[in-house]
Amino acid sequence: MTTENGGAARRSRLVWLVAAQAASMVLLGMLVTRVAAGHRLLSLENEVNRAFAAHRNPLADGVSEWLSVMAGTEAIVGVTLLCIAGMLALPRAPRWTEAVFLGASVAVQSAVFLVVTVFVERPRPDVAQLDGAPPTSSFPSGHVGASVALYGGLATLLLSRTRGPWRYVTAAALLLVPPAVGLSRMYRGMHHPSDVAGGLLNGAATLLVMGSVFLSGRTPAASPSGRTQPAARGAARTPDTVVPARHAARRPGRRVVVVRHPHGCADELADKVRSLLHRHGYTDQRWTPTTVEQPCGGLAEECAAGGVDLVVACGGDGTVRACADVVAGAGIPLALVPCGTGNLLARNLELPPDPATALDEALVGGEFGIDVGRVAGDDLPPTRFTVMTGAGFDAAMVRDASPALKARLGWAAYVLSAARHLGDPRMRLTIRLDGGRRLRRRARMVVIGNVGALQGGLELLPRARLDSGRLEVVLFDPRGAAGWLAAAVHLAARVARRRAPGPDSPRGTADAGPVAGPVAGGSLEYFSAARIDIRFARIQPREVDGDTMTEGSRLTAETEPGALRIRLPRAPGAPAPALPHARGGHNGRDVHDEPDDAPAIAHTPHTPHAPHTAQH
Repeated sequence: MTTENGGAARRSRLVWLVAAQAASMVLLGMLVTRVAAGHRLLSLENEVNRAFAAHRNPLADGVSEWLSVMAGTEAIVGVTLLCIAGMLALPRAPRWTEAVFLGASVAVQSAVFLVVTVFVERPRPDVAQLDGAPPTSSFPSGHVGASVALYGGLATLLLSRTRGPWRYVTAAALLLVPPAVGLSRMYRGMHHPSDVAGGLLNGAATLLVMGSVFLSGRTPAASPSGRTQPAARGAARTPDTVVPARHAARRPGRRVVVVRHPHGCADELADKVRSLLHRHGYTDQRWTPTTVEQPCGGLAEECAAGGVDLVVACGGDGTVRACADVVAGAGIPLALVPCGTGNLLARNLELPPDPATALDEALVGGEFGIDVGRVAGDDLPPTRFTVMTGAGFDAAMVRDASPALKARLGWAAYVLSAARHLGDPRMRLTIRLDGGRRLRRRARMVVIGNVGALQGGLELLPRARLDSGRLEVVLFDPRGAAGWLAAAVHLAARVARRRAPGPDSPRGTADAGPVAGPVAGGSLEYFSAARIDIRFARIQPREVDGDTMTEGSRLTAETEPGALRIRLPRAPGAPAPALPHARGGHNGRDVHDEPDDAPAIAHTPHTPHAPHTAQH
């Protein structure tokens, strides 16, 4: 039962547990230095230190010095502050609970260490010491305890707050740091083996205490701020739960088609989805797996047969795009179970990161209309997109990202792929907005977006809205190191301004005005239109919602306002004021406006089709 005194009870428990930890460590220190001082096992410690000293060499000296510095006071404090700042600057909501856990772990470990050294006095090993000895007891090792609190705390958060196989590799690497620090401290003659063991014990006890106080009972489905998500509250509901009147449309026996990516949606998640749908009245379930040839499985055939009340896309943006391509304009609502690499549409819709929670909240929400884009080009049949389409650097990065790395690292695999294309040549292109004059430009990348935010809350297209009836365009063309730096500073500043009003402010309210034209010294140039026609001087790689498409020299994109009905916990944020049409302007580069002497591409009616590839 939660009461107003819950915070006071937690503080009281924290005080008692920390006091018990400090008392236990003091007693252990006295046992080592007084009671068991003459025990043969402890007397052998000197032999261990002498053995390390006898086998010193320049390479080991350097490695041990680096490890000691890594666990020193300055490094521990600096890394802790950086990690806390990163947690509080997360795009969706700051992770206050996790930040407090990590900061308190490091601080409490240090406090217990200082208390123990007041009551326990133990000299350093009787060997040559490679570091200056601080005026504290050798027991316990402060370096080792601090490294357990910091790096062990980070490993704890990774294992309890993230998903994906990469977390185990990263957590294992973090957990190897404290033992390595302990060996380095013994090698450098700063601690006995029992001192290192005491440091490991002190750090581990601190994590247990802090975890029981701040993390106990909080599941990954909890919101970043530590508040329980509605799905967590609803976990105790049974299939016989009475449905509120405002959701009376969820009558038993409704038909749902679930499009499942077999790799993104594991069996455990599929079982949760099946149970959630049944609980919400969707007892007639048709499941269809995706394939490379059919990125939305047999959805088109199911919808053509009629009687479909809901479509659920279990996968990433590729799966969502393929499903949207079928149901947009048909009036069939779509619900998302975001379990892919990027999940950009789900992020921009501000759905919970946990897939099952996202579906549960959407099913108790309502239906809302959002825009979709439609893109075509040479050798690129018309297809809809929900997130972004583009050409150049971005498409090359998507094309060359390793599937194996994507499975292990997620969207970070794209960062590694991007590094390979930093030196790619710039593109020469012309862009035409809503049938206006053609503008000649150079760029490394062109992105047309229906949404604006990328991973990490980076707003590449800050004025993009899912219900604006327009598409946003950015030309990315940094020149040299200064250009890349200017672009990075500009984008980082936008993220900071977006977060400045506070977590309860609507998206976009931090902006002083519309973004149009060149910014960041010409490294970025923004446009807005309902129809965009881009021609490239040479064949370029192209992508649609993270799917690599055939290379070509043309992209034509237009918006379909409100064409996709989607189930959401709440209505999307209010749209920003419409942008004036950007007609370009000289920005100090080789830019010229030229009259339109070429006819526009004839509008091609949309026909469902299977894209060339699909990234799920």
